Amino acid sequence: MNDLLVRAARGERTERPPVWLMRQAGRYIPEYREIRADYTFKEAISTPEVAERITLLPWEIFEPDGLVMFSDILTVLEPLGLDYRIESGVGPVIADPVEGPDDVPAGHADVREELDYVGALLERLDDSVGDRTSLIGFAGGPFTLAAYAVAGEPAGKKQLPIRRFRVEHPDAFAELLERFADVVVDYLEFQVEAGADVIQLFDTYAGLLTPDDYAAFVQPLHRRIFEAVDVPSIVFSRNPGGKLDLLADSGADVVSLDWTVDVADARAELGDVPVQGNLDPTYLLGDEQFVREKTRQVIEKAGPEGHILNLGHGINRNTPVENATAFVETAKEVDR
Repeated sequence: MNDLLVRAARGERTERPPVWLMRQAGRYIPEYREIRADYTFKEAISTPEVAERITLLPWEIFEPDGLVMFSDILTVLEPLGLDYRIESGVGPVIADPVEGPDDVPAGHADVREELDYVGALLERLDDSVGDRTSLIGFAGGPFTLAAYAVAGEPAGKKQLPIRRFRVEHPDAFAELLERFADVVVDYLEFQVEAGADVIQLFDTYAGLLTPDDYAAFVQPLHRRIFEAVDVPSIVFSRNPGGKLDLLADSGADVVSLDWTVDVADARAELGDVPVQGNLDPTYLLGDEQFVREKTRQVIEKAGPEGHILNLGHGINRNTPVENATAFVETAKEVDR
């Protein structure tokens, strides 16, 4: 049984660091592009047998210690009655964005019925890989989901629409985050029931909030979400500098670090809190020797316990497959 990822998430010393990559089942793999030629993105994630084939691609190449299901954080818009599509070259587009207080959803439909294809995918993966690796489920965090819902389309790194919404409609802003937290709780509970061994909450844009706004609006919702699941949990926020202590107090078992944070400094600040990360994804665009050298540096800085090796964000679509393999193999070669 390969439970390295689960043990590391619990803060245990492991014989080597468990390793997986965010977006590891993606466009850098030629077979993925071949499959996607026959399906739209939404068709691929909502067809369990297709999503299973895509999820298993990295397993067939380099056997990571965690398989993250092929899906998307925006699936939870469906139970909330918000329609979205993925436009090539643009990204997610929401037909009916939340423009004011009257647009905040009053509640959500049954997640298990609306998103039954996600449960079917996890069950298929459990049958396929069993206990040879850990299955990773995930959801978007309340602030990040709200950012997409308000903007209606990609809004850039500063996410001005949701930050303006917070200023102009503070009560509706808080209510919108609550609605997303409600549906995420149900969604993650469903994933655990279907076989997820670990879950990750991607509140990627929460790093844009001031520490006071994160503590007031988001942290209590993170705690509620993590308290609802009984498997190891990971929280990820991009550019978390100045909020590491708040993320560590979010209720998650593991804080996932992007590449802007020195992992040794983070470990010193967080103490015994396990961490995940945090190789710069662009380092995988170098040669194999460079990849291995930089990967070893992250492993050494992170220490022998409570560390899950990963990238600081999703893998770049132009990454050579052999470099992703070198990244994983470097972790597997560690002998403690």
